[in-house]
This record gives sequence, structure tokens and C-alpha cells, in this order.
Amino acid sequence: MDYLWSPWRYQYVSQQLPEKGCVFCIKMQQSNDEENLVLYRGVNNYVLLNLYPYTSGHLMIAPYRHIGSLSAADDATWMEMAALTRKAEQALQKAYKPEGINLGMNLGKSAGAGIADHIHMHVLPRWHADSNFLTTISETRVLPEALEDSYRKLKPLF
Repeated sequence: MDYLWSPWRYQYVSQQLPEKGCVFCIKMQQSNDEENLVLYRGVNNYVLLNLYPYTSGHLMIAPYRHIGSLSAADDATWMEMAALTRKAEQALQKAYKPEGINLGMNLGKSAGAGIADHIHMHVLPRWHADSNFLTTISETRVLPEALEDSYRKLKPLF
């Protein structure tokens, strides 16, 4: 039998999640950006690393306002989110030199949104064949970089 060890992940999967409230609203209100993996705070949106990343460098852009649809976002919020998405692409290109970038939003629970009531844009670097047999047959991912290292790599680029 083969074993994959990633002990640094235990601290994330064992954390108690807040029983009430939106994780994006809670993180936005907390002041310790490094502890909360917040890379940048704009006027209407902020950028943070995904606590459960699909790949190293997986980040998200979320508005400060608790809104569940794009139609609820005012023009200033949407325009800043688009600008930060472009900035995130540039930062990921510089830091990780990926072969591609995935951008995406899942609007609503039926569309796959883990947090359906607060829109957020996913931006993540991709490489050829980064989905291997572990992902395909056992729904397991192995990430080569701790979140703290991703944070230190990306923070200066914002």
C-alpha cells in the first residue's frame, strides 16, 4: 500500500469552521491579513488565497458586500473585480509561470458554489497534466506548496 504524507494540510482540514456567518464576510472583517491569507484589499473587493486550493496559487476575489449574484453588484464593484482578476493573472504568471489560467464563478448551489450567497471569482494557475491519476480515481490532490509559501510569493505582487 502507498501512503501520501502532507502533514501541513491537517491544520486546515481540522479547523472548526464558523457555525454562523459567511466566511468571506468574516475574513474581510478580520485585521490580520497574513493569518487570513488576504493578499490585497481594494475599495470594493479583496483578494485572498483559497484555503482548500485546487492548485498552488489558487486565489479568489470577493466583494466586501455580501451579494449572491452578479446583478446585485454595482458597476464599481464589478469593474474592480475585473481589474483585480487581470492583476491576479499577472501575479500568477510572474510567480508560477503556469501554462494556463482558470477563471471562474459558480453562481448558486446548483452551479457548484461552495459559498452560494457571496459571489467570488476563482483565479488559479494550471499546467499540462496537473490532474493526475490521484485526482481521477481517488479524488485526492497533492499540493507541492504550503499556503504560507504561496502567500509570501504572491503578496509582494499585489
